[in-house]
Amino acid sequence: MTIYEVGPRDGLQNESAIVDVAVKAEFIRRLIDAGLSTVETTSFVHPKWVPQLADAAELLAGLDLPAGVRAPVLVPNERGIDRALEAGVREIAIFASATETFAAKNLNSTLDDQFAMFTPTVQRALGEGLAVRGYVSMCYGDPWEGDVPIDQVVKVGARLVELGCHELSLGDTIGVATPGQVRALIAAFGAAGVGVEKLAVHFHDTYGQALANTLTALREGVTTVDSSAGGLGGCPYAESATGNLATEDLLWQLDGLGIETGVDLEKLVSTSGWMATQLGKPSASRVVQALAG
Repeated sequence: MTIYEVGPRDGLQNESAIVDVAVKAEFIRRLIDAGLSTVETTSFVHPKWVPQLADAAELLAGLDLPAGVRAPVLVPNERGIDRALEAGVREIAIFASATETFAAKNLNSTLDDQFAMFTPTVQRALGEGLAVRGYVSMCYGDPWEGDVPIDQVVKVGARLVELGCHELSLGDTIGVATPGQVRALIAAFGAAGVGVEKLAVHFHDTYGQALANTLTALREGVTTVDSSAGGLGGCPYAESATGNLATEDLLWQLDGLGIETGVDLEKLVSTSGWMATQLGKPSASRVVQALAG
């Protein structure tokens, strides 16, 4: 079971406050000290679009990561690959859309043309020996288009695998998925030849379904779950969204299922409480609220 921690990247990029680079570095160190072995640290998206992560190169230069810790970064294009290689990154992620409207709004592209943008980036990364993860956004619902057809999501994901992505993170970007939809999507990927071993899940908790959806995915054989310490990160496309699945809430569930993760819940709760203080707002994690309150 792999907890793919996204708080320092996906969490902080969706917070309104811009966090000092020293605080970000301390946050990452604390997450690793708590036992998290995969921490998505930052993004090389242009600072104009994500000012919260404009200090990516400075942050990575100041990190002294222990052996065995994976520290992927999000990379949008070939310029991002250049910056990632300069920073010594060995694992990247790219971000695709499952819908036309989100591709236009977020990538300034069409559903098909986004692959022309990704192809040289992925080929360059693979040529340099980097591992590449593919995010697929809007897998269950889109605020402009409504329900997203399963075959459309599978088509996008399968093309990312064909490009060379070793893993697909299926994103419930606006938090509308239900367990039945999760089961159906995983089955559809399997029928298309994309096995469950290549799938990860990424849930938002807008309707309070993130943990139920995660449990469903685990029962279907998924072994990688994205989550964010303290539930950091809202969703700019759904006003009522409460952000990412909180890592502490996920860990509480996994512990109850007898699944070993190697993560120290007490240290993680302490870290999220500390980060909440830095941001000047309470943690969204129910487990943090229960244990630290």
